[in-house]
Amino acid sequence: MTNPHKGRTGLDRIIHAAGYSWAGLKAAYTGESAFRQETWLCIIAAPLAFWLANTWEQAALLLGSLLLLLIVELLNSAIEAVVDRVSFERHELSKRAKDIASAAVLMALVLAGGIWAAAVWQHLR
Repeated sequence: MTNPHKGRTGLDRIIHAAGYSWAGLKAAYTGESAFRQETWLCIIAAPLAFWLANTWEQAALLLGSLLLLLIVELLNSAIEAVVDRVSFERHELSKRAKDIASAAVLMALVLAGGIWAAAVWQHLR
């Protein structure tokens, strides 16, 4: 069976892809409290990036670390949804997949925190 959506091309494909992306963002925001919290963290922190940064490169690094955090959280949520779709039954591979995805979020948080801490340190000295 072929996927009927794979035949789309050009602007039609872009419009439909954007709709699916928007639906994904909406689903993550409404259904995932961690994504909601991180979204608000980014909304609050984004203007601070321009205040802390001395160059556009520093602002891009600060903002990029926030965007990376949201990207990793989206992937984590997607992995959790797929694992839960397959089965709610406890299984070592399901646990491993969820734990690894959660660890990826932790690493993104550590990275963003380190970048932001360095920027604040540089700004205050």
